[in-house]
Amino acid sequence: MPRFSIIIPAFNAADTIGDTLSSLIAQTCPDWEALVVDDGSTDATREMVAQWASRDARIRLMGHPGNGPSDARNFAAFHRARGEILAFCDADDLWVHTKLAEVALTMAPLGCDGAFGKVAFFSRNTTDARTLSNLPDGPLSIPQLMGENPVCTLSNLSVRREVFLISGGFDPSFVHNEDLDWLIRAVGAGVELRAMDSVQVWYRTSHGGLSSDLPAMRSSRARVLKTARRYGYAASPMTEAIYLRYLARRALRLDLGRAEALRLSLRGLWISPRGFCSPARRGLVTALASMAAPFLPRSVRRALFSH
Repeated sequence: MPRFSIIIPAFNAADTIGDTLSSLIAQTCPDWEALVVDDGSTDATREMVAQWASRDARIRLMGHPGNGPSDARNFAAFHRARGEILAFCDADDLWVHTKLAEVALTMAPLGCDGAFGKVAFFSRNTTDARTLSNLPDGPLSIPQLMGENPVCTLSNLSVRREVFLISGGFDPSFVHNEDLDWLIRAVGAGVELRAMDSVQVWYRTSHGGLSSDLPAMRSSRARVLKTARRYGYAASPMTEAIYLRYLARRALRLDLGRAEALRLSLRGLWISPRGFCSPARRGLVTALASMAAPFLPRSVRRALFSH
């Protein structure tokens, strides 16, 4: 049995899946299987994965009826995975070559149920990544998750398979924030997720697709807050301001119009100036960048913020 089962939902990912699989093959820890769940692609995704699988028996291609990425991940985790640890990866992200080795070392103590690290954001090449995600001080908590999710992306999450199965998996009715919903449920149930102080994932920013639909993200977050209330936590002005700062930073990174980031920043500053501006290196910088963005040409905005 492999130590890791890497689960990759793929939908029309022909342009990126090769780079993703290459980053898996480059792992210093070779004890893994990769389950690529094709979720109804109409491009060359299946053919490309089949070619990679013919060269490396650890890569397995499987079909799925196209019910979305959460359902695809659950299908692989509950019915196909053989590893002790599930490591999720999106079909357009890349892993640092030491990721699995560091996760294995971090999760060696029996008290640790899962692990995540830092995420580096890039647009074209990993060498242009200048923005990193933040790690929490201390154990991951529900109030932290209600502000800005430090795990950032499911490509950054590894969890013991038995823990994931007991949790019931991801809620397939979510299109956005399915990771946040699961994290809140897991932490609320006592699952320990340990942070690793190193970059684990290169996250490919996209100017289109699900990650750029901020209104849908806010709508799904309202459902996540209902999940948090089941564990006795309610949103505060501070957590709302932190979340609006997160959206403003995303709007800047994805260049979602001249004034979108400014609108989000002003809203966050109105709700809780302290929450939005702390720490200053994130809050004040975001506010200043949002104020400057409407006056900059699009080419300059992308050069400055799309990292």
